[in-house]
Amino acid sequence: MASDAKVLIISVAARLSGMHPQTLRQYDRLGLVQAGRSAGGGRRYSARDVALLREVQRLSQDEGVNLAGIKRIIELEQLAGELQNRIEALEGQLAQAHQQLAEAVSSFPRRDLMPIAEASTALVVWRPRQ
Repeated sequence: MASDAKVLIISVAARLSGMHPQTLRQYDRLGLVQAGRSAGGGRRYSARDVALLREVQRLSQDEGVNLAGIKRIIELEQLAGELQNRIEALEGQLAQAHQQLAEAVSSFPRRDLMPIAEASTALVVWRPRQ
């Protein structure tokens, strides 16, 4: 079963997470865990949702964090994950750009064989400011 597949009915998800089904309904209403919906309107949970429910329970019971704090923690963890994915994508693009630059530089003729501009006879006068 894929961890994102929303296939667990509320009673099974509640049993796996060690919570009462009404608690899962409340958490869904608060936006802590978004349940999927079946064609008949019943809530469906994934294995990832169950793991998140367990984390909500741990933060609430063991760490004493209130539900608003837990919601913020979840949001920040999701944001951090998204940003990490973005960083990885940008690092890949940067590596590709470096490779393309290296290939482009290697295709230029040797610098010691390129013509050098005539030496300039311009005179620049410099006076320090006082």
